[in-house]
Amino acid sequence: MKLASLLLFCLALVLSACDRPRATTPPSPQSQSPASSSPKAGQSDKLLLLDEETPTTDPTGETADNSRCQVCHLNLVTEDLAAKHAKANIGCAKCHGESDAHIADESWASGGNGTAPTTMFPPDKINPSCYACHPKDKLDPDLHKAFLAGATDKKLCTNCHGNHKIVNRKCKWK
Repeated sequence: MKLASLLLFCLALVLSACDRPRATTPPSPQSQSPASSSPKAGQSDKLLLLDEETPTTDPTGETADNSRCQVCHLNLVTEDLAAKHAKANIGCAKCHGESDAHIADESWASGGNGTAPTTMFPPDKINPSCYACHPKDKLDPDLHKAFLAGATDKKLCTNCHGNHKIVNRKCKWK
């Protein structure tokens, strides 16, 4: 018994001496050297949602709170379309509705059919939905000339702007 207690004490002592991350106040940008802000070996340099230092396009500086969606849709953290809209304070609910029943339904996790978000967009509805906020006449003509003329194989706004489709769906909707 004494040996077991001694071993547990030693183990606790060793573990407490380990270099574990501690919650600290992040250093201010002025105190960081350029070398300290570069990614470490093996670490991705791709920025996470809202990590960029560029200012948000929303004049109030507010960003969208997509936390209800990100609980399951982890890809929103790095997905370009969601990130840009969030920085402009336009959340998932703006396009997909509040989707309370979808958020509350966990039946898909046990193999059941989940509840769809309030609003979903089949391919023929994607572009009209985008044009509601991004009218054709306001698009950069140099970048979108072939697209608007139908002279490209990319027929949907989302073919170029973000990867906003669940490729491997885990369930069917109810």
